[in-house]
Amino acid sequence: MSNQLNTQGVRAAWPPSTISRIQLLGLFQNDINLSDSRSESAQLLAMFKTAIILSQRYNITVDEHPLGWHIEQTCGNVIDSLKKTCLAVSSSNIVGIVGPRLSREAHMIAAFAETIGIPVVSYTATDPDLSSRSAYSSFYRTIPSDTSAALSIVHLFMKFNWTSCVIIYQNDAYGYSGMRVISESFTRNNFKVREMIKFDIATRTIQGDLKNYLLNSGTRIIVLWAVPMFTLNILQYALDQDVLGPRFLWILSCSPSLDSFSKESSHKLVGMLTIEPITGNVFNTSINVSLLHAAYEIWQQYEPESFPGSNDVDQYALFAFDATWLLIKSLERLCTTSNRKTSRSCISLVNSSFCFDRYLMNASSFLDQITSMAFIGVTGPIEYRVNGTDRSKGIYYFSQNAQVLSARVGFMPVLKYSEENLWETYKEPLTIVWPNNSCVIPSDRATLSGTTLNIGIFMSAPFAIREYLQGEFESSKTKLIGYLPDLIEHLREKMNFIPNITSIPGNISYSKAILALEKGDYDILVGDITVTATRREIVSFSTSIFDNSLSIIIRKPLSADVDLFSYMKPFSNELWIATLAATIYASILICLLERGENAALRNRSIVSAGVMTIWYSIGTIMGYGVDFHATTASGRLLTIALYMLSLVLVATYTANLASNLTKARPKHIINGIDDLKKGKIPSQRIGIIKETTMEQYYVREISRGSRNFYPATSRQQILNSLFNGTIDATILDSGIADYVTHHVYCNLTVVGETFDETLFGIAMSKNWLYGQELDMNILALRELGHLDMLRKKWFQTSNCDNQSEMLSSMRIESMAGLFLIFGIITAVALLPFIWSKRSTIKNYFYMLTTRRYTEPQKNNLPTRYSNPSS
Repeated sequence: MSNQLNTQGVRAAWPPSTISRIQLLGLFQNDINLSDSRSESAQLLAMFKTAIILSQRYNITVDEHPLGWHIEQTCGNVIDSLKKTCLAVSSSNIVGIVGPRLSREAHMIAAFAETIGIPVVSYTATDPDLSSRSAYSSFYRTIPSDTSAALSIVHLFMKFNWTSCVIIYQNDAYGYSGMRVISESFTRNNFKVREMIKFDIATRTIQGDLKNYLLNSGTRIIVLWAVPMFTLNILQYALDQDVLGPRFLWILSCSPSLDSFSKESSHKLVGMLTIEPITGNVFNTSINVSLLHAAYEIWQQYEPESFPGSNDVDQYALFAFDATWLLIKSLERLCTTSNRKTSRSCISLVNSSFCFDRYLMNASSFLDQITSMAFIGVTGPIEYRVNGTDRSKGIYYFSQNAQVLSARVGFMPVLKYSEENLWETYKEPLTIVWPNNSCVIPSDRATLSGTTLNIGIFMSAPFAIREYLQGEFESSKTKLIGYLPDLIEHLREKMNFIPNITSIPGNISYSKAILALEKGDYDILVGDITVTATRREIVSFSTSIFDNSLSIIIRKPLSADVDLFSYMKPFSNELWIATLAATIYASILICLLERGENAALRNRSIVSAGVMTIWYSIGTIMGYGVDFHATTASGRLLTIALYMLSLVLVATYTANLASNLTKARPKHIINGIDDLKKGKIPSQRIGIIKETTMEQYYVREISRGSRNFYPATSRQQILNSLFNGTIDATILDSGIADYVTHHVYCNLTVVGETFDETLFGIAMSKNWLYGQELDMNILALRELGHLDMLRKKWFQTSNCDNQSEMLSSMRIESMAGLFLIFGIITAVALLPFIWSKRSTIKNYFYMLTTRRYTEPQKNNLPTRYSNPSS
């Protein structure tokens, strides 16, 4: 038996309790901080003694005997607590027990007390399993159970729009029950507990990899259900694993001192919240102020050095006072009622040296008095239901927030909770400081904000291009540019992650890179990665970042053979002859009909008039007219016939000429995918990059299972092979095909329509935590038009000058024959002119020859000199 705790320096002058015949047993934990006179255990002990001394001053007696106390020190060991309780009961007249401190002890002590008929009132045991009156008929408590605490947590989540959490709990009755009741409350409200992580109080270690559990949990709210000593152990472990702030928001079930943490790491503690029971004075509800002041006066009278001040008394010390006062008031009423009915003793104990054989004779009456008791205590109204051990009124909680206070991190009350008003501000103008000293309410979902993201990127122009920059002292630096680096930057701005980009070596295939992602070498893979069913079996994909299809690339064809008379092909030879015959026929008729009447023909010879009428017929048929007109009715009628012939022949010639010249352009060896399927190019002349979706398409749709193509391991190799003539065609993604034919290989071209529409996505591991967030932001970029702008920037430009004009223009070879005939006709047209000027030309050449002959003779004449005057 130990009537006094070993206070190790706390010198108290409390009156002795051995003078009292009837005693209450106080079970208090042996706190390692008991040397601190203002520790929680010291305050609990003081308020327990204060209540009993106050009963003496109020002349509350049991069978005319004042109440006394008997104190036992427990260490958390259930058997040790039972042993000490048994010894105390055996050696003293114990009529009630205040305590114990821990829920796991309360189960054993409550069961023992029920056996001997002694009531137990706990001030800190919150296990919901202790709430059943049928299971624990002699147990009561003044502190709310964890069922109420779980409900307050649910309302806290509702207040801040949180829907999920991870629970870390200590593996004892307190931890298990707290975990269970919170999980059940979450389920009833459609909230989710992502993980339940156990802390072993024996080894003081987390069961499993805490960092891996939390990072992969999908939530960023951690509910820690542990007593202060173990809470500090867990927080230190979390600090070492870097899973406190600012990544995670921790909600604690207690508020231990944070002074033990280093100043360098204390900023990561900022933002934590607590959920703790509190007394009713915070809500201005009824509390027994006079009783509280009287208790404080007694405390200061007997142990002033341990009194922390009326505003700093520990909440659990007040619950301990009410637990003691409940037993005192119940004994008072029991004895008052008994004395009125009979003169017998109100308390009768069956004495025995063996604790289990002792028994309180009128236990039932005593327990009935406690159950029906209703009074205003120092924590608020105390009242119980018949079928429960929990108080039915005066259930309050408050939430404290870890903030920087005077250059250190401490807890500051910010919220308060009651069943009537739920959560409200504790006191204006206090505000909550969230992790990272933020004023913004954090999301419970796992977000990439502040997270380093390991990104593997495929180097494939124009999706990703390495640009070399000249730095100082002739040192070169590299920078990634392209569609994908720009996309990553847009996502970084929206999601606030830290990109760690690694380019994937060119000798690593897409399939091998995806396997590396699945093993955890990368967080995500970004590139021209086609989403396929096979790949989805291994990894997940984001929503589309690029709408893709396949295209065929071939070399541009060489020029067609020169045809000097291609302009003649619109008409057949027969039609040309018929047109010539019609022209001559019309000329003869015009000469016959018009020569006698038309002034332009009347005075001409028959030959000259015939030439003029031929000129008339040709000019009319071609539609350009001539320098004289028909004057007779018959001539005009014949002219109308010529106009009709001109209308049809010129229109037909023009249309057929355009068609023939178009057909005469250089032709592609194939016109699209159907020609590949028909085998117009030998399979060994078709280049395919291995282990790609192009290979899958070729084997599935073209070769029907045979890999008979020309294999390549990279895009550069396949394009070089096409450029050098090793192959005749290849299949590439349409975006890549457009880029290389407009920027790199201007002598290559895309032929036919695109086919096999697919999409490119960002590859990620299965059930990746940030997949939904990534999808939402990609969709937002698409809705804002950023993806379209990136596609226009990197794919819809060209470095191959005037390529479209060259493709649509007519080459000179197509009209070479026309120009040849034109030259011949002009030469023939010059002959009459030369003939008419033959005399002039002859004289010119004669004079030129004569001048050349006379010049040398002039040069040979002697030079004459004049004599100088004397």
